[in-house]
Amino acid sequence: MAYRDLREYLQTLEAKGKLRRVTKEVDKDWELACITRWVLQAVPEESRYGLLFERIKGYDMPLAACVFGASREVYAIAMETEPDQIYEKWIKVLKSSCHYAEAATGPCKENILRGDEVDLFRFPVPIWTPGKDIGPYFTCTSAITVDPETGRHNIGNYRMQLRSKNQLGVQIFDNQHIGMHFQRWARRGRPMPIAVAMGVDPAIGLAATAKVPYGMDEFDVASAIRGEPVETVKAELSDLRVPATAEIVLEGEVPLDEEPMEGPFGEYMGYMGLAGPKRVINVKAITHRRSPIFQSYVSQMPPSESLVLQQQAHGAAMYKHLVYDLGLEGIQDVLYTSASARAHLVIQMRPQFPGHARKVMLVAQGLMGANSPKIVTVVDEDIDIRDPFLLEWAMASRVDPAKDVVILHDTETTQLDPSTTLEILPEGTSKRLIERLTGSKLLIDATIKKIYPAISLPPKELMDKALESWEETGLPPIQVPDRTRRLLEKHPGYGLYIEPYQ
Repeated sequence: MAYRDLREYLQTLEAKGKLRRVTKEVDKDWELACITRWVLQAVPEESRYGLLFERIKGYDMPLAACVFGASREVYAIAMETEPDQIYEKWIKVLKSSCHYAEAATGPCKENILRGDEVDLFRFPVPIWTPGKDIGPYFTCTSAITVDPETGRHNIGNYRMQLRSKNQLGVQIFDNQHIGMHFQRWARRGRPMPIAVAMGVDPAIGLAATAKVPYGMDEFDVASAIRGEPVETVKAELSDLRVPATAEIVLEGEVPLDEEPMEGPFGEYMGYMGLAGPKRVINVKAITHRRSPIFQSYVSQMPPSESLVLQQQAHGAAMYKHLVYDLGLEGIQDVLYTSASARAHLVIQMRPQFPGHARKVMLVAQGLMGANSPKIVTVVDEDIDIRDPFLLEWAMASRVDPAKDVVILHDTETTQLDPSTTLEILPEGTSKRLIERLTGSKLLIDATIKKIYPAISLPPKELMDKALESWEETGLPPIQVPDRTRRLLEKHPGYGLYIEPYQ
């Protein structure tokens, strides 16, 4: 059954042992960020949990962080599925035609503030990289805009700098869906209406951080995740629909002619995003629930919550493109590696003919536009791609750099990759930040492409026989690693050679 709202979801997360309450009073301008960073840096991924800060110095509002993406397991709880079923559920969602619902009112309208009552400083907005970020940033922002030509909504997550009591800085790139909407409003000579929902039903948060095809209404995507319609209400200042159960909704517009300097801000790649001219949102109304819960995503140095959110949704979209949309054979699994966000894609497949793996990696590197991977590595089906040890082993033993590595030049890339920056402009300049709009790609075929020596493990039947009598050895109990189990399953026999494409 779908979660009614963020509050019900947090109760479920806590019941499953995946939410910890911080009762100590914390300072939002340094302490909160440092505590969440230590959880992400020091707690193993399988043990990670979301955080609810109950006492923030100077505020009477709690803050939830890492509650959608502390780990793959937490993401699965938010999506109401199992970790190994995330891709399958996303594929069903993207094929679904579930439509959102419209209601007259909802809990997000319990308090309505307009005009001089608007004050963004009422919210405990953290500084996420203390000493380096320019100031506080809203990071969990389901930003809602509409295509004026089609009427379809886009919901995306974009960092927003707290600039004043009624203005936010927002990073909008032209090749993002929100950027396409902005251009269409600009051609009409009108500022773009926008609403920013925070503290939402997890289905909306997951839809907002996914990369679905342009034209798909993310309210419909969220409805498909829930398995029932998302309830929406009309915004106060425009015809935009907003989530009825959101904790907080900011309403305003993006003007056509304002681009003040924004940043620096710690980015998901693990480096500081540089300052540059960015758009603004002039906030003209706020609606919120009684006793609202503020929510943030944790980005910056991996591992991070934003990395998990991107890994799962982008991985599912890539798998769908390759297997279902393009019908490429032999693909078993795909993964964006744990430290790279969406930069390094690994594909597990069963090559069926010479050049098959190279064909797949050439196709994959060009999918998803500016969100396409910078590095693509293809491995055989005996390699557990979620095991960094085996991945490195395959690259070390199955790659001849002169033959199996391809470099592509002048390809589309994300502007947030610091390796593409050509020039850092002097502080205070009004000139636009100069960045490369193209980059390069590294493609690695780490599959077996010729007759190979057999792996140097005893046959599976002998290894299994040794396990059966393990207690008799007097040694402590052991648990068979997934990597070893997979290798024995794929290479069970006594042969001295591996035949490719068999």
